[in-house]
Amino acid sequence: MSSAWNILLIEDDPVVARTTDILFRLAGHHLDLAADPGAAYSLLARRRYDAILLDMNFTAGRSSGEEGLACIARIVADHPGARVIVITAHSGIRIAVAAMQAGARDFLMKPWRKDDLLAKCAAVIGRREMPGASPAPRPVMGTTGPPLLGDSAVMAEVRAIVRRVGPTVASIAVTGRSGVGRTLVAMAVHGASGDAAAPPIRIDLRDAEQWGALDRAQGTALLRHPDRLDGVAQARLLDRLLPGLRCISVADSLDGLAPALRRRLCTLEIAVPPLAARRDDAVVLARHFAQIAGETYGRATVTLTPAAEAIIAAIDWPDEVRGLAAAIERAVLLSDDGVIDAAAVRPVTPATPSPAAPDPAPAFRLEDAERLMIEAALKEHRHNISRAADALGISRGTLYRRMAQHGL
Repeated sequence: MSSAWNILLIEDDPVVARTTDILFRLAGHHLDLAADPGAAYSLLARRRYDAILLDMNFTAGRSSGEEGLACIARIVADHPGARVIVITAHSGIRIAVAAMQAGARDFLMKPWRKDDLLAKCAAVIGRREMPGASPAPRPVMGTTGPPLLGDSAVMAEVRAIVRRVGPTVASIAVTGRSGVGRTLVAMAVHGASGDAAAPPIRIDLRDAEQWGALDRAQGTALLRHPDRLDGVAQARLLDRLLPGLRCISVADSLDGLAPALRRRLCTLEIAVPPLAARRDDAVVLARHFAQIAGETYGRATVTLTPAAEAIIAAIDWPDEVRGLAAAIERAVLLSDDGVIDAAAVRPVTPATPSPAAPDPAPAFRLEDAERLMIEAALKEHRHNISRAADALGISRGTLYRRMAQHGL
């Protein structure tokens, strides 16, 4: 191979990771490290890799390879063209075979020799499809946007629906609260389609000047806010949608659409859940946003403390995922050492309410959020009252009073 490779290593052993990094750098290649699958999904959402090296176990005491197999399934589903090489112990032939069946391109046994590892990568990266073989499907990741992050069952269901309906010509409506990632899901649908090589025509239907693009629209159109149109405008829209045009719509809700327009725009609805319905995903997303902000602002490494992650998962974020991203970016920018603590991730409430659908009943009261924040700060600072108070931005006396109020 004449050019440098871009390699992703998913490995939790820091010694192995460091050794592998040195090996590839000396060979003139670049290697990114992910210590666990979650970190790998974040990197894969931002970059392309020529090959992915994957250890098969990440939890102490586990040797079944189930974690690695689940990781392969997720990577191959999100990036069908991914070249995965699994690394397993000499006794792991069964695991290696299962990995190949799951979509890995090759495997390597531990302890590996450096020449063998480089040769495996060269073979996988340079390998061409066999004559007559069907070309690999186009990955969702690319010009159309990154894969959808989140480990919750509801987001796994969203990803499964996207993979199922994306390759079809069906018109899809993506609904949910503003800020939850509706446009990202819409672009993932387009990215899984046969038209993915060309960007969709994006039209905000609230802007009359953008309607002219409908007269020449071909392929796929991404229509924003059809539910904000009155009855007359909806009828005009229906008349101007050309036959054969695939529509991917983004809306708060489909309740306000006329039946005829709803049939045209919504063969299937994908409802994107709010963060309150997938609180663990908030931590996954926060880590992802922290790494992006760290790269943007020149922070070598950015970490969230356990207390910060507890707060992120516990509170209801104004403006949903968009608000979480803004809060994490602000925290990274203001951080001196790249460590984000509980006090740094408190959300800033928007000055004006969103015109989106009415907020659902809060998952818990403000007092509950305050208690969780205090508990997290105390845990992080091992019940050192002075340090916990500093982290929360309050005095020791105030912290003692709040602890008494909450029975802490």
